[in-house]
Amino acid sequence: AVFCISVNQILLFLLVLTVCVILYNKVHKMPSTLTNEAGKNPEEMEEDIPVVICAAAGRLGAAVAAINSIYSNTDANVLFYIVGLKNTIPHIRKWIENSKLKEIKFKVVEFNPMVLKGKIRPDAARPELLQPLNFVRFYLPLLIHKHEKVIYLDDDVIVQGDIQELFDMGLAPGHAAAFSDDCDLPSTHEMVQSVGMQNTYMGYLDYRKQAVRDLGISPGTCSFNPGVIVANMTEWKHQRITKQLEKWMQRNVEENLYSSTLGGGVAISPMLIVFHGKYSTINPLWHVRHLGWSPDTRYSEHFLQEAKLLHWNGRYKPWDYPSDHSDIWENWFVPDPSGKFKLVRPNS
Repeated sequence: AVFCISVNQILLFLLVLTVCVILYNKVHKMPSTLTNEAGKNPEEMEEDIPVVICAAAGRLGAAVAAINSIYSNTDANVLFYIVGLKNTIPHIRKWIENSKLKEIKFKVVEFNPMVLKGKIRPDAARPELLQPLNFVRFYLPLLIHKHEKVIYLDDDVIVQGDIQELFDMGLAPGHAAAFSDDCDLPSTHEMVQSVGMQNTYMGYLDYRKQAVRDLGISPGTCSFNPGVIVANMTEWKHQRITKQLEKWMQRNVEENLYSSTLGGGVAISPMLIVFHGKYSTINPLWHVRHLGWSPDTRYSEHFLQEAKLLHWNGRYKPWDYPSDHSDIWENWFVPDPSGKFKLVRPNS
């Protein structure tokens, strides 16, 4: 009888202990909601929107204007990752800290150009397209940590919409990135034809090369522009996108599969290959481009007002002269406190 009582007491003790463990776990799994309500203000609860922008020598004013336009048009918590080379970082940091942008939340990230060694083929046609920061978008997971979703923007953009809207767009399952198709905006078709811009793969890849033909991609396939990217970092890493891009960079060094003398850019062609048929599409109004393609071609004012994001891709930049629609860009420009960066204007 004594033995039975002892066993029952042990079982009762174990039962009580089990219940205590369950209750303990429940209580300690709830703080994520309890502490947010009691101990944190709503702003700290909100998710940061990571936005990556490069700050390149000679055009730091572009990054500043882009950042100002984003920050001024949203109530969201934006975390700017400003990527630069070692020699430009002190200048951009002082510019931000000593101007109206001192309130923004930002991190400065140094990009080491040595990762590109042996992966870029020299091209005299447009040497500016070979600048190391043009390839930052290839290395997003290596530069940006702790974010599932990231927005990458070229520096020559102005954002007129709320960046939260772009961040909230959904990517299809299995897609590592979203871009804007080059055939997606009827308002641009006439302009594209009038200035002879390319909007198909034929403009970026050399179809005389067997390696390009072996891809099985029709030369008439619509291209996309990677100046605005919404990226899923988990998929990017899972699919080893960076490694795939590097593979095609190295193959181009060996076989000259594409050239900046074609459609425009050694950074675009590898992305067209790697992401072919495997990307989601961005609302066309979130990437209205070609504003820098020609100083003589203009969009209607109404169309520009409707646009959420404007992109001066091409040779004619809005901080330089000549350029089109530079008045819109200049509304967001923040003067350099050091006076080193100056706008080029006809009367300057």
